[in-house]
Amino acid sequence: MKQLIVFILNDIDKSADLLEAWDSAGARGITCINTTGIGNISNAAQMSDLPFYLGLADILKSQTNHHCTFFTVVDDETLLDNLIEAAEEITGGLSTPDTGFLFTVPVNNIYGMRKPE
Repeated sequence: MKQLIVFILNDIDKSADLLEAWDSAGARGITCINTTGIGNISNAAQMSDLPFYLGLADILKSQTNHHCTFFTVVDDETLLDNLIEAAEEITGGLSTPDTGFLFTVPVNNIYGMRKPE
């Protein structure tokens, strides 16, 4: 069954390592976007002594990125396992706090994704 892997990596300095590992494992069409979460927004807003929503607007306008979120669709269980294992290795283990968050979602239909050559 096809799966969408979504992986939020907390340490953006490990982004290149993750992309390289997933590419080497055989993932195709990896997308990476810079993201931030409500925990980082709340912490920054509290530190600024501003009302939360005023601080939120300033934080969202800033160029600071706190996470990288990776997406890819896989249609092979072995590849899925290899990508999860690579994420575990890069982070030192997802059960360790503040490393990242990974989940999969079943995918019923795909349009525009080329078959491997």
